[in-house]
Amino acid sequence: MSSGRRVLGGTLVVAVLIGAGCQGRRPESAPEPVRPQWQRVVLPAPAGAPGRLLVRDTAGCAGRWYVTGGVGTGAGETRPAVWASSDGITWTSLPLAPKSYYGRRSVLYSAACEEGRLAVLGDKPGGAHGNPRASSWQQRPDGSLVEIEARFELYGGPTAVNVARMVAGPSGYLIVGNRSSGAAAWLSPDAGGFEIQEGVPELATDARGTTWAFDAAATAQGWLMVGGILPPGGRIDRDPLAWTSPDGHVWRREPVPATGEYEELQRVVVVDGTPLAVGVRARTFGAWRRATDGWELAGSFGGRGPAGVPMVGALAVAGGGVLAAVSDGTSYTLWAGGNGGRSWRPVTGPAPMPVGAGRDVSAVASAGQVVLAVDDGREGTVWTARFSSGT
Repeated sequence: MSSGRRVLGGTLVVAVLIGAGCQGRRPESAPEPVRPQWQRVVLPAPAGAPGRLLVRDTAGCAGRWYVTGGVGTGAGETRPAVWASSDGITWTSLPLAPKSYYGRRSVLYSAACEEGRLAVLGDKPGGAHGNPRASSWQQRPDGSLVEIEARFELYGGPTAVNVARMVAGPSGYLIVGNRSSGAAAWLSPDAGGFEIQEGVPELATDARGTTWAFDAAATAQGWLMVGGILPPGGRIDRDPLAWTSPDGHVWRREPVPATGEYEELQRVVVVDGTPLAVGVRARTFGAWRRATDGWELAGSFGGRGPAGVPMVGALAVAGGGVLAAVSDGTSYTLWAGGNGGRSWRPVTGPAPMPVGAGRDVSAVASAGQVVLAVDDGREGTVWTARFSSGT
């Protein structure tokens, strides 16, 4: 998952026994890490000129797994790429049909899948100011993906800020992002063309503060978006904020517990019907759970480093809990969360996961299996393991 914009197979079952007693257990402040035996899998080189594989996001549905990204061929030249697998071990490169100049050079950084149909976001910096030129892609019945051409102002233009992430649900696809008016969304029933929701009441900036959206998820009631708000009056710290909508057009704010510290919700998933968001909380990472009577702070984990910007790079539902990839500003670390986000344990990664330009970590999980994609700036790799989470 691209942080700036925005494993299947294996033989080891990762038992995340959060809160359970065991011999030789570490103190409560330093829980024993989970130590998977990650298995690396091979992504085939897509057709075209050889180059470095770029991995940016993962997705899965209907028994298929996807990794999206691109190929870097040197001197800043790139082209899009998507890989698919039915077992997480053997992967194939999917055919792509770019339509535009920038589409042929895009790196596909966000993917969403629903009922067996994949949709993807990509971009490539360009133009006089070097701004990202975003585009969306729709999967055809034969498995290939085609770029959906759109007017420049749909994702760019004078009010553009960022186009962050795409998510999917029963009613279609939603893109989360921000405009100069504040948090915004783009909607489509089938990823064949998106309609922007910009300057929408409650979603947009108003007298209560400046809004910013990071992520969204589909719920039984519609859409849930998460992010933060910067209150007026000279404060420099955000407070966490969530929005709900039955249709993506009309939005309602939901208050989230906040303190005087910097806090924001950066990723959200639905675990057993209950939304769970993870984000920055002062010098740690926090987990917020939406209970029946509103949002509550469930727990905290990890910590920020002395330099760099902390962020949540990935959050995946995994075996009744979640697997999170977070950055302390220097490197990504993995954490397993259970008990509704109240309990957390570190998870050892398969390889170093540095933070920086062109470096990403993404994860997707289903039925006790995880796909982890890591791009360390030199090569893109994909790893698999079985994973279970419990309390």
